[in-house]
Amino acid sequence: MPNHKKRLHQEILKSMSALLTAAFGLVAALAWNGAIQSAFKLIFGTPDALIPQLIYAIVVTVIAVVVIVYIGRLMGRLHLS
Repeated sequence: MPNHKKRLHQEILKSMSALLTAAFGLVAALAWNGAIQSAFKLIFGTPDALIPQLIYAIVVTVIAVVVIVYIGRLMGRLHLS
């Protein structure tokens, strides 16, 4: 296989891998979203109230930032970034 075709094939596989990873990440995020919303509903009652929605958004944002920073540091240590 010529070198340019091999590189194209590698890029396609790399892109497909990234898309599949993102898709599974979205599915997992939606599952966690439902679970966390149910937990907040148990704690705060109706999820329609503004204050519980704000608390939920803040908590989820903080968790997401912490996880993203942790993953970035881990990738840096593994020299994968």
